[in-house]
Amino acid sequence: AAWGYFQLAAAPGTTARFDQTLVVPIVVSGLKPGYQVRYTEKVATVVAEAPRNGAGLKPDQVQAVLDVADITDTGPHNVKLTIVSPDIALKSISPGSVNVTLDRLEEHIVPVSVDYVGDRRGIVVESAQVNPQRTTIRGPASELAKVNAVRVEIPIPSKPEQFDSMIHPTPTGAHGDEVSNVQVSPNLVRVRAKFISTTGHGNTK
Repeated sequence: AAWGYFQLAAAPGTTARFDQTLVVPIVVSGLKPGYQVRYTEKVATVVAEAPRNGAGLKPDQVQAVLDVADITDTGPHNVKLTIVSPDIALKSISPGSVNVTLDRLEEHIVPVSVDYVGDRRGIVVESAQVNPQRTTIRGPASELAKVNAVRVEIPIPSKPEQFDSMIHPTPTGAHGDEVSNVQVSPNLVRVRAKFISTTGHGNTK
């Protein structure tokens, strides 16, 4: 938040009061445990009338509050913005209300799937192992509902070899696209695989 600007508002000859403009962050109150609220508007512009000979307001003295305590249903809501401040003559606030989305926070246990990326000609997977085999995904219920699988990708080598690496598992949707706003724990899993030639013979490294 930062100081805005000052502008004379009184008619000529009357300079006892002036308009003070502040840009303040929008905060949320009344959010119940186990829930998350999302909104795109992050700051509000507040115009208030202040005495010319007074000290004026500071941004940390003014709060633009979204009170969600009375909201019981998940989904989109339009919430009126309330100004909390000591003794100000409020002239305007922008925006007057904010669109918010209330969601429940959940967690699911999901097995880790392996995707092989690259040209498989001449190479087959003899064995593959993921440790741990399951991950915990956490996030808003609406986002978790989009998760079709948690995947790790292994590049297919051009010749027989053994693969052993720590890989970040990715939550993906039905079409393989990553689902955002979802946390995966642990964030790294150990993936080991043995690739051999299609004839079943070949030296490994």
